[in-house]
Amino acid sequence: MEHAIDQNRQGLGMVLGFVGVVLFGATLPMTHIGLDGFSPWFLTFSRALIASAAAATYLAVTGYKLPRKNIPEAFLAGLLLVFGFPGFATLAMETVPASHGGVILGLLPLMTAVFAALIGGERPGLVFWGLGVLGAALVVAFSLLRSHFSLTLGDFWLLAAGLSASLGYVLSARLSRIMSGGATISWALILTLPISIAGTAWNWQTGIMDPDIPSLWALLYLGLFSMFGGFLFWNAGLAIGGIARVGQIQLLQTFVTLALSALLLSERISTMTLAFAIAVAAVVWFGRKARIS
Repeated sequence: MEHAIDQNRQGLGMVLGFVGVVLFGATLPMTHIGLDGFSPWFLTFSRALIASAAAATYLAVTGYKLPRKNIPEAFLAGLLLVFGFPGFATLAMETVPASHGGVILGLLPLMTAVFAALIGGERPGLVFWGLGVLGAALVVAFSLLRSHFSLTLGDFWLLAAGLSASLGYVLSARLSRIMSGGATISWALILTLPISIAGTAWNWQTGIMDPDIPSLWALLYLGLFSMFGGFLFWNAGLAIGGIARVGQIQLLQTFVTLALSALLLSERISTMTLAFAIAVAAVVWFGRKARIS
């Protein structure tokens, strides 16, 4: 009976995590579109401001309180997820295609699993680690082949974005064990709201560059879905199904990003890119039942 309950929890966690991944998958293409009308830093701070408005509404309706002892952890998660990942990813999108970034961020699950082991209390088995390293190796190989064995500045920005996101995921997943996933990201946004306001105001004069309708819609999407809505499902999935295991689903985000890059940005998806994406997704498939204690 206990085994069946565990399987059901893992299944629910995987489903919730996948919904979050689908919403996150449009982040890089939407960032590319948003950069047509806004500077990188204005886009970073203003999307956080929009998400904070949604977070305040959520907390007003649900009434979730943040325990005082968890304020530092929620604030750090906010710095990493509200500013760290979006800021670094936006800088990367100035120099690399969104489809390229989507595959490079396939490193996220391995980095998330490492932080889950270091501070999240999870202990993945050898099979899980082996598959995780294989997935990461595929991602690095793709990056080197695509750049003709010369890493660009955009790749380093993407790596910094991945480190910020993975540590932020683990911190927010730990908080989501004591309150809802929505409450976790909401409090992270509210605690960092003064920075969002100051950053938006500071970049107001120089950060708005005659935006068109698509760039305005992109900004709205980044605030409401990439920064807020996706985390409602993602945090809950990590907390219910396990950080390391559910985190592996993010490798499938590559497919979403590739498809949307082709649809929204007319980026050409090469056979090599698609082959690496399929190989990385296969790692998730085989690793879904790897032992994690």
